[in-house]
Amino acid sequence: MTIVVGFAPDGRSRAVLHLAAMLARSRGEDLVVCAVVPAPWPPSPAKIDAEYQAYLQGVAENALSRARARLPSDVPARFEVVHSHSDATGLLEMAEQAGAGMIVVGSSADGVSLGSTSSRLLHSSPVPVALAPRGFRTSEGARVERATVAFGGRHEDLVAATASVAARAGTSLRVAMFAVHPRAPYTSGVGREADDSIVAQWIEEVRTAAREVAPGADCAVGIGEDWADALEDIPWTEGDLLVVGSSTIGPIARVFLGSRAAKIIRHSPVPVVVVPRAHAEELASNPAE
Repeated sequence: MTIVVGFAPDGRSRAVLHLAAMLARSRGEDLVVCAVVPAPWPPSPAKIDAEYQAYLQGVAENALSRARARLPSDVPARFEVVHSHSDATGLLEMAEQAGAGMIVVGSSADGVSLGSTSSRLLHSSPVPVALAPRGFRTSEGARVERATVAFGGRHEDLVAATASVAARAGTSLRVAMFAVHPRAPYTSGVGREADDSIVAQWIEEVRTAAREVAPGADCAVGIGEDWADALEDIPWTEGDLLVVGSSTIGPIARVFLGSRAAKIIRHSPVPVVVVPRAHAEELASNPAE
């Protein structure tokens, strides 16, 4: 299968190439690296429009030349200029055309921050979307070493699907639970113990559910006063990948990012893969595929 990679026409995004190469090696797949050029609307035969389109085409081709030079030679890839009304639409169209199993894009700011393209993809893509943190770099020949799936007691299919993919890729699996537990403004200890007890009970229930879905998987619990603290509360190393699922309130066949997932993504110190529910259910029900 193929991985579609969105490479900005300005040619500056190395992070997305590092992540795409790491994923391609781990999954045994090739890449289609795309630079999207906006298509004119409405179409016009005017000379000035034709000259502008030729200019944009040249910019995109130069960007892909830089991408070709930066991508490691051990990763098979082809490079395409895509004409579409928006970056997100162009990447979705290319993913459908290529039969891609994943789309990889970069971040708009420090960390894993969502720009207009990634935000739209995370509310409409029928295939998983991988997000590279800004400035993300890997060592030569890097592969995914561990997949950490965020689990809150629901979306068992996501855990089962991640376990299946991790097993085929020779990657270890970890199930992570994140609990945001703000410090209450109490003047005494009254009430805090009850809150702690509720959190501890929830953690144990989720841990039990995770062990039923993925026996033998490592479990980690991140607790903090905010989402940044909770994400930092568990250890991360090079080769880690965080997997989150789409919201249950959105269309099942596509990614729809819920508020909890959005907060986890925003504070993740490692690349994130967001998986549509339908895709997770399919993988969970067909683990050998």
